[in-house]
Amino acid sequence: MDYKPQQDRYTNGMTYRRCGNSGIQLPAISLGFWHNFGHIDNYAACLEMVKYAFDHGICHFDLANNYGPPAGSAEENFGRMMKQCFAAHRDEMFITSKAGHEMWAGPYGGNSSRKNLMASIDQSLRRMNLDYVDLFYSHRYDGFTPIDETMQALVDIVRQGKALYIGLSKYPIEKLLYALNYLHEAGIPCLAYQDRYNMFDRHVEEQHLQICSAKGIGVVAFSPLAQGILSDKYLHGIPADSRAARPEGYLKTTDVTPEKIERVTRLKAIADERGQTISQLALSWVLRRDEVSSVIVGARNLDQLKGSLHTTENLVLTPTEIKLIDDILA
Repeated sequence: MDYKPQQDRYTNGMTYRRCGNSGIQLPAISLGFWHNFGHIDNYAACLEMVKYAFDHGICHFDLANNYGPPAGSAEENFGRMMKQCFAAHRDEMFITSKAGHEMWAGPYGGNSSRKNLMASIDQSLRRMNLDYVDLFYSHRYDGFTPIDETMQALVDIVRQGKALYIGLSKYPIEKLLYALNYLHEAGIPCLAYQDRYNMFDRHVEEQHLQICSAKGIGVVAFSPLAQGILSDKYLHGIPADSRAARPEGYLKTTDVTPEKIERVTRLKAIADERGQTISQLALSWVLRRDEVSSVIVGARNLDQLKGSLHTTENLVLTPTEIKLIDDILA
């Protein structure tokens, strides 16, 4: 496929943020493959979104071995895209993957054992047609595998050249601190910490953001729109084609509560004053924190992606706006 990216892709609106105390800069908005990029989705539409993202400065693409559905299919589709369109631009791209959730049958198909992680990185590289990923995450602390075992596997993955950097995702604070110390002592420090962060889920503000800042680790926020609740999508009910209405998704109709919709309605008034959509306001709100290196957005269609990218036109929230938002969320 004869794809030539736009020449002004790094100067047409995207801003970049340093990831912790590293030499890596990430786009403020990155594209995630958690939903909408599996085999159940339209491949041509997926490719169109990825090309548009790359044309507009998104060079960070976030995947995991279990993304789909079915599990593995998001990486397979991305590998097909790499071969068709992006192979010549591999060195411009920052590609991440993860392992740690259930992926295949049997006692080694999930969790964070050395056996699972070593098999997972090899499988992911094959699916994506890559020699290495830029960043490989431990997708979660599983509550079973000794952290030393998990961390040493991550260290060895870097030393084997299968990943350039290591990241951690969704770790309880005490386990995170232990893991960060292990990686530091091993000479393979953690580059990024990834967790859910949005107006309705602020748990990382309690300790995680401060710890990451003190340790020189970038924070990458996923689900910044609370899987679409922080948009105008559910203001008048649950659309038939929405994520909440899809049986294979994580968002359930019971998650779309009247209380949340009432708050979203009030947030819309602030967004309107700023000339933004609710979603753009929600992304700006997450990016108000200096600790956040990037927010990962999903997109069901090209219009949603375009809307998210327009956020960079107005990222600054005034103290008055922040106070009004805190009052609504309290």
